[in-house]
Amino acid sequence: MPFKSRSIATAGLVVMGGLSLSACATEAYVDKHIAAVNDRIGALEGRVNTVDQTAQQANATAQSAAAAAQQANQRLDQLTARVDGIEQQLAAKRPRN
Repeated sequence: MPFKSRSIATAGLVVMGGLSLSACATEAYVDKHIAAVNDRIGALEGRVNTVDQTAQQANATAQSAAAAAQQANQRLDQLTARVDGIEQQLAAKRPRN
């Protein structure tokens, strides 16, 4: 019995050793997969840069539009005051019945 269990143990070790050695990756295999990942990362970086530039342009446009709207509101406030003054002058000149 001890001989049989020893040979089973030895056979198991040989099989496990063979499986562990077959799982080793070669340098070329790793380099190939790293190159593929680096290509994908490069493409994604390009897309991120494009999106970032678009976002910055949209932000600049929005800030410009906000400034224009603020100027328009200021001008409207000035004109409203003038119109109110003209209406008061007209009301004072109207004859009352």
